[in-house]
Amino acid sequence: MVDLAGVLTDLEAESMVLDEILAAMPAENWPMPTPAPGWSIARQIGHLAWTDRVTLEAAAAANGEPAAFAAIGSGLQSGQISIDGAAAEWAEISPPLLMEQWREGRRRLAGALKDVAPGVKLPWFGPPMSAMSMATARIMETWAHGQDIADALGITREPTDRLRHIAHLAVRTRNFAFKVHQLTPPESEFRVELESPTGERWVWGPEDAAQRVSGSALDFCLLATKRRHRDDLALAAHGADAEKWLDIVQAFAGPPGEGRDSSGDHKTASLPSAAAPAAEAQEEKA
Repeated sequence: MVDLAGVLTDLEAESMVLDEILAAMPAENWPMPTPAPGWSIARQIGHLAWTDRVTLEAAAAANGEPAAFAAIGSGLQSGQISIDGAAAEWAEISPPLLMEQWREGRRRLAGALKDVAPGVKLPWFGPPMSAMSMATARIMETWAHGQDIADALGITREPTDRLRHIAHLAVRTRNFAFKVHQLTPPESEFRVELESPTGERWVWGPEDAAQRVSGSALDFCLLATKRRHRDDLALAAHGADAEKWLDIVQAFAGPPGEGRDSSGDHKTASLPSAAAPAAEAQEEKA
């Protein structure tokens, strides 16, 4: 049984993997471009730090202090604030200070999410989310943006069973992926069988489902976050609907973006908000 404490532990562990990569990186690499067009390493971390800060305000709103989060939402709606612009602004902070801000934001966010009362949802730019769903979405974003940074630096990260959080989001947001492509979601559930990094078999859906997806959990997560092209991954689909889903699967909110070309060409979707529809679906079906 997954609980909030466990998800927050996994969030900090995933953050520390990226933290250690950055701490060992020469200062002159911060402006280095990543596979996301226009996004430097500094901008990737600026985005994570800014989103953590906004999530803090959402947690405060859930606890009866809505003013700051409401102002951010209003700014986004009016165009005075943009997610890309905020990431670019934070990227202008000196690397040591940006790292300090990101670390402090992570620490404060973990405490704030623990303080959200059971059953209370945080407001967000999509559907409201529970504290556990928000923490899960933060794992997804941290891992995905960390993948961009690792790819820019030519680093291969060791996959872990924390990928289950991301795979779960992708499975539970199947219908959203169809809808965002103006397609009618299939009525029946799919069977999803993935091999974890430690050799376990992760499964979702009925055993006798006609539509099935199988393969590596790492590859499934790379596909669902648009960090690799399907042609470069070891995933199999059985059934026309499952086949289509692997072409459009995504674990994040917002438009699907272009994704990467095959063989690692440098195009990737941005992750503008913390997977709101994914979190909503997760709570409905988990």
